Amino acid sequence: MIPLSLYIHIPWCIRKCPYCDFNSHAVKGELPEQHYVALLLSDLEHDLQHFAITRPINSIFIGGGTPSLFSPEALNSLLEGIKQKVGFSDNLEITLEANPGTFELDKFAEFRALGINRLSIGVQSFNDTLLQKLGRVHSSKEAIRAAETAHRVGFDNFNLDLMFGLPATDNHSSRTDVEMAIKLNPTHISFYQLTLEPNTLFHKFPPQLPDDEHIYKEQQACQRLLADHQYGQYEISAYSKPDFECRHNLNYWQFGDYLGIGAGAHGKLSTHLPKGIFRTTKPKSPEIYQAQTHRQPGIAIETDALALEFLMNQLRLKKGFTLSQYERMTGLSAESLQPALGECINLGLIRQEEWVFKCSEKGWNFLDSVLERFIR
Repeated sequence: MIPLSLYIHIPWCIRKCPYCDFNSHAVKGELPEQHYVALLLSDLEHDLQHFAITRPINSIFIGGGTPSLFSPEALNSLLEGIKQKVGFSDNLEITLEANPGTFELDKFAEFRALGINRLSIGVQSFNDTLLQKLGRVHSSKEAIRAAETAHRVGFDNFNLDLMFGLPATDNHSSRTDVEMAIKLNPTHISFYQLTLEPNTLFHKFPPQLPDDEHIYKEQQACQRLLADHQYGQYEISAYSKPDFECRHNLNYWQFGDYLGIGAGAHGKLSTHLPKGIFRTTKPKSPEIYQAQTHRQPGIAIETDALALEFLMNQLRLKKGFTLSQYERMTGLSAESLQPALGECINLGLIRQEEWVFKCSEKGWNFLDSVLERFIR
């Protein structure tokens, strides 16, 4: 049985960060909590019925935006409503994205009492000058207090988001941020490079960034530091202590199924393989999402695109994939990966270790080039 997850998008935040290309919108006035929760549950009910889903959910991820802006009461209504509509697997992972601001910190204990058992805290840096440049609304002290509060109220599993390759500032090193994060003892650290994405303020008005060589050296130094403290890299930008990988994200990368509800949410659902793998997309605009009077059907992934879709996810993982996994998750034969797979092996971009295929170090650094070979 292909695992099933649920992604919930809450699109509002206090302020739009200049680097952010996610579907997030600065909140204006009072949050429409009750109305939005009702729409989310209706959205879920539609997808469950449309795709005849009877499988239990293995993980829930509430992202945004800043979903921790919602009150514990609203999130409780949401989780209770979901539980009434779909089964939960044992040991369900429920992640909530949260910012380190004081307003959200005061709610951490209540979030934990709701059954939310994993936080993902958007720290980005512990340098106040950089936090201001990044448009963040918290300080380094609040970031530290967020991690300490998570420990204190009983979160034994939480992530800290960090960025590297940040705008130039005196005496700053990504290693300083990583050292502080390690000191705070999260179970998981996301460590990713700042990129100037289209349709962001940073893309229109680019900040001065370090050169590529400097960024690469900083990245390598930080990766060694993380490894020295038992944070294993299991994905391009994800590091965890043993057995604390994000199960929700692993399901994405292993080409599992997931429902996506909320403004701009995406889903991927399998029915009758290989012709029954569908992508679902919800309206990005919170206003349009809240006003919608009909539902969009899922769009089937073309068979010719399935190999690329599978590899775009699986090759992000250090552990790679097996041909039996490929056949089970796509419904295609192993032969459909040829000749591109053989070419990548011959070029040293992918290596085979017994039954497992994974990117080499060279392949990981040039993943786009690897994937291009599977475009049909």
